[in-house]
Amino acid sequence: MSSRPRPPERLEKTLARVAREQGLDQERLRRWVSFLALCGALDRATQAGVLGGYYLKGGVAMELRFAERARATKDLDLGMEGPRANRLEALSQGLGLGFDQFTFRVKAQTRDMEEADTIRVSVAIQYRTRSWQTIEVDLGPANVGHVDQIEPRVRGLVELGIPVITSVRCLGLPEQVAQKLHACTGPSAAGRARDVLDILLIDTLGELDYPATAGAARRVFEERATHAFPPTFVMPPEWRPELENLALELGLTLATAAEIEQRFLEIIRLLERAAPTHKQ
Repeated sequence: MSSRPRPPERLEKTLARVAREQGLDQERLRRWVSFLALCGALDRATQAGVLGGYYLKGGVAMELRFAERARATKDLDLGMEGPRANRLEALSQGLGLGFDQFTFRVKAQTRDMEEADTIRVSVAIQYRTRSWQTIEVDLGPANVGHVDQIEPRVRGLVELGIPVITSVRCLGLPEQVAQKLHACTGPSAAGRARDVLDILLIDTLGELDYPATAGAARRVFEERATHAFPPTFVMPPEWRPELENLALELGLTLATAAEIEQRFLEIIRLLERAAPTHKQ
């Protein structure tokens, strides 16, 4: 008498097993799956003509580029074409197409962030018939020309045995560094200490293109017109413990707040001296 075939392992159980075997944080792996499933739905919507141009930015773009070398993040930042209200409608229609066996529901409650021309929404994700996760999505404007197609470098996806997209649209690194530099040195810099560490990480990994970033920074500072390039920077005292903890977490050789501040100021000076170029 032949034995019955074993039923397929539930994704929730597979997630726990793969995270354990790969030495990954289980919730971080879950978020990677959520982010990439949502990107799969957006790509499908773009190909169907439901959605215009979009790209990832912020911490998720950093994670998909650099995996565990980047800090973990919980929110997904998107650059999308159109006014805020149109972006929300386009997102809802696009996610309605789903991806593989993932389905998405944009919750009704939203938060407008006027200064950043951004709307924040919550997206509930299901896999088959089971609740998977709810993530926060920030819909900002898509106002740059250069977007990179990035192959996600995160681990554990193949072992999960679920379809994932092979490349994701990410804001170009020079533009991302320029925006972070503007944010963490400007009048609304409170709470932006993590941007300093993101820039230092990109520099440490040898991924900081100084001429292209100098060109992007000059344009971003001119367009936003809140403070001049090159910016002045004095590290707020309340940032010091956060930056030291983040540097330790990311394995950077810069251990103290003084070292972090010194290197960050050096990067600003190098950007000031670099002959700017512009990526197309």
